[in-house]
Amino acid sequence: MKKILIYGIAALLMSACGQTYEEKQRMTRAERQRLAREDSLALKMAVMPTLDGMPLYLAKTRGWFDSLNVDVRLKVRNAQMDCDTALVGGSVEGAVTDVKRMERMVAQGTPLDSAGQTNAYWQLIANRTVRVKNVSQLGDKMVAMTRYSATDYLTDKALEGVKTTSMVFRIQINDVLIRLGMLINNEMDALWLTEPQATTARLYKHIVLKDSRKMGEPLGRVVFTRKAMSDERRRQQIAAMVQGYNRACDSLNQYGLKNYADIVATCCHADAKTLQALPKMTYPHIAVPKWEKKTAKPKK
Repeated sequence: MKKILIYGIAALLMSACGQTYEEKQRMTRAERQRLAREDSLALKMAVMPTLDGMPLYLAKTRGWFDSLNVDVRLKVRNAQMDCDTALVGGSVEGAVTDVKRMERMVAQGTPLDSAGQTNAYWQLIANRTVRVKNVSQLGDKMVAMTRYSATDYLTDKALEGVKTTSMVFRIQINDVLIRLGMLINNEMDALWLTEPQATTARLYKHIVLKDSRKMGEPLGRVVFTRKAMSDERRRQQIAAMVQGYNRACDSLNQYGLKNYADIVATCCHADAKTLQALPKMTYPHIAVPKWEKKTAKPKK
């Protein structure tokens, strides 16, 4: 009798545990579905761990998007091409990119609208161990960049009219953090970096050969997909996001990057020395892209 009672209790416990597990599984599936739905409804922006994305990082961290009743989710990617893949694939509605990448995506069939320029600039930095002091000495050297991007275009401009003793080898290193690490570890002769990675490189005494600010063209852009712009609900989200973004620009311009060093450290992986040496940067406002709904012409 005792054995039967023990077996009965054990069976009840196992049954209870089984039900609890199934409930947890159902809750987990329901939670996943809920989170997936929330993510699909949110406005998603692809951004890199670089300072041209700071208005997004600041507005998100300080809750300014929330105060405008817009759910903005940042999809951080270390490589510009990964941001572009998200745009092309439709997993994000907007991104911080450059005009050359934008032009390429449009040419390949992904319509995009520009909301305006960012303050992004790039520096061509030579490894101090290779003893290169000007662009003409880059012959037979490796230069890290991303193809079909601002850095590829800037390499063309930097080498324009310059005679080198031999070919300059363009090496595609898309991940900006890996690119910086290769410079620090003396695995690359020269490369293009934006901020704050360029500041870190300068602190290691590597040599700045070119600065895109002196080459005459602002290349950074905030863009949105035409698909997002053609949807009324998305356009409302974008309008609210632009308000929060511009508020962040005003705050950054007033108080400076160092006032938000904690955000730079977290979002851009900057170390303490880099945070102390951050340059002064001005952040321009963006605007909701102009969009006109196309109506079908009446048939005659």
